[in-house]
This record gives sequence, structure tokens and C-alpha cells, in this order.
Amino acid sequence: MKLVRFGQPGSEKPGLIDSQGNIRDLSAHVADFAGESLSPAALDKLRAIDPASLPQVPAGTRIGAPVAGTRNFIAIGLNYVDHAKETGQEIPKEPILFNKAPSCICGPNDDIIYPKNSSHMDWEVEIAFVIGSRARYVEEQDAMAHIAGFCLCNDVSERSFQVQRAGQWVKGKSAETFGPLGPWLATPDEIADVQNLAMSLDVNGVRKQTGSTSTMIFSIPYLLSYISQFMVLEPGDIVTTGTPPGVGSARKPREYLKAGDELVLRIDGLGEQRAKVVPFQP
Repeated sequence: MKLVRFGQPGSEKPGLIDSQGNIRDLSAHVADFAGESLSPAALDKLRAIDPASLPQVPAGTRIGAPVAGTRNFIAIGLNYVDHAKETGQEIPKEPILFNKAPSCICGPNDDIIYPKNSSHMDWEVEIAFVIGSRARYVEEQDAMAHIAGFCLCNDVSERSFQVQRAGQWVKGKSAETFGPLGPWLATPDEIADVQNLAMSLDVNGVRKQTGSTSTMIFSIPYLLSYISQFMVLEPGDIVTTGTPPGVGSARKPREYLKAGDELVLRIDGLGEQRAKVVPFQP
């Protein structure tokens, strides 16, 4: 299934994408895609519903982030061989973990706000996974059973906050709208090989990032298992798994986003994001 949330911010309803690409309203069957509604049993009940029996949502309706109620938004740094090399850093021996504030989550096509005092705003196309069942000391071979689905993520970053302000990555990763997710959450059966998906990101029509999940240093099952050794992951938690090469801060000369820039992100099977950078408004 391809699960979506649609409607105005704060009032989104759950839905799914049918075989013709239309959004169908699931709100009569599930309150929202959060917590236990992401469990395998809950998703199996939704899978049994005939999409044609559901009301069709009008074309052009806003799409929100595909999951609600996230309590923990974890990110992985330097998880692609070619990205680590372009930054001049060593290949990590263990996954590098940091947090993004859940308050940064927004819809896939929402405006991205240029923060106050920002000067080095950057892009990162990534694949994220959403937890569907509680994960605690999970073995790698069992990890996929804890994943509700996968989605496209832009790990928007303010490098001056991240690097120059005492090295606290979370400060450069958590501004309002710095976590666009979606357009949909693809359940694992939708993706034939999650470790072999093409990825791309364009800025103002110019390709900046081209990559594949095949060049990840640490695979998605390994990451889930690894993280679960240090903390409990709950349904609705999100892990975004790193970016391929081509970020602005590693380009020569360096390139950074500015108000008015337009971004297009794509991952095979996970759809497309289209967003515009807008100035901060008090």
C-alpha cells in the first residue's frame, strides 16, 4: 500500500493511493497513521479494503507528512560511501546518530522556511523508514518485521548552525520545515529491493544529487538493529538514513539555498517532492 495523509496542516486525514494514482479517504476505517495504527495487524486490515469502495479525494488536495504523532526523529550521518568521501571524512566504523526535532516535520510539497540568522542552508535527499512495532534489542535478521514502511525525506540542514555553532548537529537539522516527508508511506511489500533504489535532487531545474541506496555503508535492517541496542523505537518513530553525494556544502565552489529556490526530490517507488524556499516571516 501507499499510505498518505491529506488536508490542511493539523487537520490531515488518512488515505491511500489507488492503482490509478488517486487518493482514497480511509478516515472511516482508521483515525490517523500514528502509533498502533501502523502495526502489522492494523495495516493488514487496511490492506483487505477495496480502494474502489472508498471516497475519492479531490485532485490538488494538500498532502501532509504520511505519519503523525512521531516522538523520535532519528537521522544517520555519513551513511553513503561516496558522500563520506566528498566531505573528506573517514568511512564511519559505526553509524553516526543524531536527532531532528519532530516539530520540523512537514508535508512533501510545503514551503521550506529560510530560518532567521541562516546563511548556509543545504539539501539532502534521503530514504526514511517508519517504525510499525516496538523495537527493542532487535536482531538484524528480524529488523524488517518492525518497519511499517518507507518514505522520501529531505534532511534540510543549516550548516552554520550544525558545524560552526559548537558542533551540535541537532541545531542545524531541526528548524521549522526542515523535515519534509512523503508524499506517501510505501509498505515494505511495495518495494522489491529497498537497498537498490535510485535517488535524485534538483535545485532550480539543475541536478545536484544522483545516487542509489545501494551505496549505503550500513543497510536499513542493520541501522534498525543497531539503534535498538541503545534505545527503544516506538510505532511512528522515524529514521532517515543518510544522503548520497552532491550536497551544497561539499560542492566546489560551495552552494547554498536561498529564498525563491525550488527543489525536486525523487526516489524510485517513493514518489516526488516539490518544494520552494521562502523567507522567514515573524
